[in-house]
Amino acid sequence: MGVAAAAMLLPHANASQSGSGSEPKGEPRTLSASAAQDLVSQLGPELGDAYAGAYYDADKQQVIVNVSGDSNEVIVQVNEAGAVARPVENSMGELKSAADTLAREATIPGTAWAVDPRTNQVLVTADRTVAGDSWNRLESAVKSLDSGMARIQKTAGEFKPFLEGGDAIFGGGSRCSLGFNVTTGDGQPGFLTAGHCGVADDQWSEDPNGAPIGTVQEATFPGEGDFALVTYDDPATEAPSTVDLGNGETLDIVGADDAAVGQEVFRMGSTTGLNSGQVTGLDATVNYPEGTVTGLIQTNVCAEPGDSGGALFTRDGSAIGLTSGGSGDCTSGGETFFQPVTTALAAVGAQIGAGDVGGDQGQGEGQDQDQEQGGQDEAGQDEDGQDEAGQEAGQEAGQDEAGQEAGQDQGDFDGN
Repeated sequence: MGVAAAAMLLPHANASQSGSGSEPKGEPRTLSASAAQDLVSQLGPELGDAYAGAYYDADKQQVIVNVSGDSNEVIVQVNEAGAVARPVENSMGELKSAADTLAREATIPGTAWAVDPRTNQVLVTADRTVAGDSWNRLESAVKSLDSGMARIQKTAGEFKPFLEGGDAIFGGGSRCSLGFNVTTGDGQPGFLTAGHCGVADDQWSEDPNGAPIGTVQEATFPGEGDFALVTYDDPATEAPSTVDLGNGETLDIVGADDAAVGQEVFRMGSTTGLNSGQVTGLDATVNYPEGTVTGLIQTNVCAEPGDSGGALFTRDGSAIGLTSGGSGDCTSGGETFFQPVTTALAAVGAQIGAGDVGGDQGQGEGQDQDQEQGGQDEAGQDEDGQDEAGQEAGQEAGQDEAGQEAGQDQGDFDGN
């Protein structure tokens, strides 16, 4: 399944996109998702309290920046920077305050919330387990917020870590997926995976009941993230900075980058293979049965048990996330959540490739140019990173289906 994807991935990454500032001043710039994120990172602090979030319009390849208040100067500043200013009612401070209220009053297993800049609201999602008193409590908490501040949606699935199985790894009777190979601060080869995999067992192998190949050094779950660092037991292990796309094909991972709402991404997991979708929210909070996890990326990329820890990435080879969990499956769809790679790298003091630790991973001037050129395609890679955690049950059958689904996704990948 990976042959066609790999063959078409890099050519698209080199497709011409401007984003170089050559557009007339005040006109919206055509930007990749990566370049859009860079622009937002610069503009957000400059706008101060007037900044109310931003998202990437993948169809138009433009950055939409929400602006609260009545400052025409801010709107002019946004437009002159090459973004599209969008006046909104709710400020980022108000939205964050609403999320804090939900954290105090509605931390209920089976719920999740994240700021949705496209609607300028906090999107609250409840899974099928939230009913009766729990539903009443959640609904009451949302109604206590100002009108238009938040909305609730129901999902048919159940939020849970996708603990089961790119490549499958096994430990303690569980199957997960390897996310990204890294180099630790002291030069040791290792890899990132989901934190709930790291707390399930301290040693992981390539085969069920096989000899361990790696030992968990750090693991966070639940709490402020869902990530683990595993170092290879053999310090001579070759740990290439690549993602397995299937059928012997790989994609070079050139660095790590932050996600952008609206960005198309690919996920790779050992259960369902290659899948794609869009980033729908940032800094998401998920209340799993095991506890609350904060700071996640929310997407509509499908995933199933065993995909936990798997890689979420872009077409041009930027590492974006590690599969955490969610609801649904790759037949009916659902919501999925990912640990940001940049945050995990900074926390464990590791790096991808030859990049700098913690957020500027291997992104020199050449990569910045590649990302600007390939950003829209970047978005399509998140599908590959979906968590391996949710497919322990029915793994063998799921892998056969995964190959077929992955082939379809790679066809979509080729057509982008």
